[in-house]
Amino acid sequence: MKLKQFGDFQTPLDLARQILQGLGPVGPQWDRVLEPTCGRGNFIRGLLQLDSPPREIIGIEMQDSYYQEAQSLASSSVQIIHGDIFQLNLARALAWKTTGPLLVIGNPPWVTNAEIGSIGGDNLPRKKNIKRLRGIEAIMGPSNFDLAEFIWIKLIQELAVEQATIALLCKTSVVRNLLSYAQQARWPIGKIKIRALDAKKWFGASVGACLLSLQTGMPRANYHAQVLEPLDASARRFTIGFCNGHLVSDQKAYQTVSFLEGASPFQWRQGIKHDAAAILELTRKDGEWFNGKGDRVEVEEEFIFPLLKGSDVQSFHGQPSLPRAVIVPQKEIGQNTRVLQEQAPRLWHYLSDYAGIFQKRKSSIYNNKPPFSIFGVGNYSFSPYKVIVSGLHKSPRFIAVGPVGSKPVFCDDTCYLLPCHSSLQAAVIAALLNHSLAQTFLQSIIFRDAKRPITKTVLRRINLLELARRIPFEDVRETIGSTLSILETSKEKEYPKIINLIEALELHHQTTQPSLFGP
Repeated sequence: MKLKQFGDFQTPLDLARQILQGLGPVGPQWDRVLEPTCGRGNFIRGLLQLDSPPREIIGIEMQDSYYQEAQSLASSSVQIIHGDIFQLNLARALAWKTTGPLLVIGNPPWVTNAEIGSIGGDNLPRKKNIKRLRGIEAIMGPSNFDLAEFIWIKLIQELAVEQATIALLCKTSVVRNLLSYAQQARWPIGKIKIRALDAKKWFGASVGACLLSLQTGMPRANYHAQVLEPLDASARRFTIGFCNGHLVSDQKAYQTVSFLEGASPFQWRQGIKHDAAAILELTRKDGEWFNGKGDRVEVEEEFIFPLLKGSDVQSFHGQPSLPRAVIVPQKEIGQNTRVLQEQAPRLWHYLSDYAGIFQKRKSSIYNNKPPFSIFGVGNYSFSPYKVIVSGLHKSPRFIAVGPVGSKPVFCDDTCYLLPCHSSLQAAVIAALLNHSLAQTFLQSIIFRDAKRPITKTVLRRINLLELARRIPFEDVRETIGSTLSILETSKEKEYPKIINLIEALELHHQTTQPSLFGP
């Protein structure tokens, strides 16, 4: 438990050696090396084993056992400080004996402040004002941030005068956040490089990780990051950077499709959220519904709707029935559920039997809400036609979905949906978004190692009108026709009238509903 508090992933000596080798000859380039969270001291061991080690090394460690182990490396050229980096001012507290170029290297904690708080830990930095911003909350968010992000910010700010080179192992999510912070605050950094790391191999962790290196105190800041081959290679693969005010994962690819950057006139929605899958999500066996506990469920059918989960989207091909369903006790957020006692007594009785499970839901969004409340529900949820995409898949597939058993299909909160006013609109939008042009754009702006590569923010950036203008109708004619056939609502006499995709999108437009592309 104690090790978890410190985000403890001690760097194997072999990995430390590989990183040092990848940085090039350390001693000739940097006279001084600082390791801000040195742990057992494997980076320091690796430095001392070099043919030309640096002239001076300082390590900082707060855990007693690790400090004692690292202290065994102390010498006239190696100083180990027993202290908390969060409480030290690195510009003043380090008593360097020598001068010269400075390298900062290491592997800071892989843990968030929320994770520390959840286990009662106290290894937390004090939030303070950040250069030209109201406070650390302004750039990190008020509720959660990664300790490595704070350490990076501290190093960049306090060592700016040194023009130090900083090379730290960290999660790739930290890299993205850090680049956004730096660009927003206009920090003087540059020469940013990212080298992939197999975190599963070295640490047994299923998370995107890398070695991030940069230089502080640059006279001309540059927030583009070269993504290189793994540690021991130097060939550039692609460049992460800012384009049109956005951080993109591949600048070169983005520039070929940047005309698709825009704003969606329709609002993408997240699927239904309830945090009670064992009770609200059902499967059908021999014509009967069963919940996740294996109990038979007999409630009013009008509250049961077919369900697609994120894991279903990639393989969905318009099945006439779905094996899963979800109970939807509310039609909109905050709706009074006590009326179910009269309107749906069997459902009320069923939910009441499992009231304890609902009361134990951890998310604060359920506080002070009616019993059995859900989120991600509204009029859009009941639209008979939708375009749905999983947020978890690295190569997104957009599917057009129509009613199943005369009921609208719901999706879980790992998915995003776009309600459509007709089957044709759904078919056309799905075809557009699955086209290689849209997929290239998405791949250039998403970060594939993220837990949720596709988000509402990403989807809102796709200019559907420009996409429709750029794609020849013949490219997607067959796909649209096939989708309409599956949805079983196409009108053969109207389909041949389609001349282009804009016309196709307006074909079934109803004046009582907003047009997909405006007036």
